Amino acid sequence: CTIEAWNGRTEPRSTPRKGNYSRGMVKFLDVVVVAAASSALSAVEGFSAGGGRAHRQSWAPASSTRLCAETDAAVDQIAEDMLRRKGGDMDESAAFASFAASQSKVVGDITGSIDDLTLETDEVSTSESGFAVDGKTVRLQGGEAPGGSNIAWLSDLSVEDRLSSLTVFNGPLTDVPHLVSRAAIKDGKVNFFLDIRPRAYGAYDLRDKEGNYPGPEELGRKAFEYSGARKDFDSKFGTEDLVAFLDEMTGKFDGATELPGLDDDGLDEAERATRGPLALAYEMPLSDANVDTINAIREKAASSWLEWSRDDSHSHRPGAPINTQFVHDTKFRINAYGALLGAYVSLFGQSEGERLAASDSGPIDEAYVGGGS
Repeated sequence: CTIEAWNGRTEPRSTPRKGNYSRGMVKFLDVVVVAAASSALSAVEGFSAGGGRAHRQSWAPASSTRLCAETDAAVDQIAEDMLRRKGGDMDESAAFASFAASQSKVVGDITGSIDDLTLETDEVSTSESGFAVDGKTVRLQGGEAPGGSNIAWLSDLSVEDRLSSLTVFNGPLTDVPHLVSRAAIKDGKVNFFLDIRPRAYGAYDLRDKEGNYPGPEELGRKAFEYSGARKDFDSKFGTEDLVAFLDEMTGKFDGATELPGLDDDGLDEAERATRGPLALAYEMPLSDANVDTINAIREKAASSWLEWSRDDSHSHRPGAPINTQFVHDTKFRINAYGALLGAYVSLFGQSEGERLAASDSGPIDEAYVGGGS
């Protein structure tokens, strides 16, 4: 029994071709279509679903009395491949490999541009530690570049088939945003989080459901200070072009659910204290299209961060501005650890989540002065 596929269609052949068919052999096609993907496949000729369950169609002469196991297996593979191209399930290992390759390129671009940034393997990755998550290998490289490069901590973390995470905390010499970018895989879905985090308090945690911020009648003169911080961030980092890009890309997600954000009551205190106005938090099915879109967003965020970090116009003046930034960052990183702890415990359980969060967050108990104050 033989089938042929061409031009995106799969059909039975009714006549022998190049000796592939014996005269009188039964020719037929069996296609299994998952009902959940039927709407996505409705434009594909020869595919259908009905009755709210998997549906099998067969084309064969009335005299057919047997099926061909080889054809069944081949058709099942074709159906699976077509479902993936149409936005169906994607293998977790394949998704992780794509995230890992994208992050490796990003980290390579960063380390290649910052000469004194050296990443070292953290203890959670050593064979002696015996640390694993769900039996999966943990790999973490971390490092800093104090002084002019102004990187307080960069973490390149992966858990085989489960997590790809990049975290960058800047030193106090600039107002360049911190970066948090991760894709976690669990139960056939991907939990995607990205945040480009402002370096000055802008009362983002006080924003209401309509997107409004408290004014001077509630905060007094502080309202103008916070409003100025928001405008400064928007003009330098959260620009209209970047916002438009993020809106365009998130609009491409298929089957995504937006997770609680700054405007939602369900966000815990540490998350609310650290999230910026550009934060993205989604859960969605694993598919080629969703994985590609996530990679595009993560790569754009990282390249933007690298460009900002190399731009001297974002440097603070010596003296008080650097000291003020240091004080703000010290408290912020403690809150950021708390937010990350909650996320990792939710994803990986208490014990493993705690250890991952501690390693990914880097040193937060020592003062980082960035080579000047």
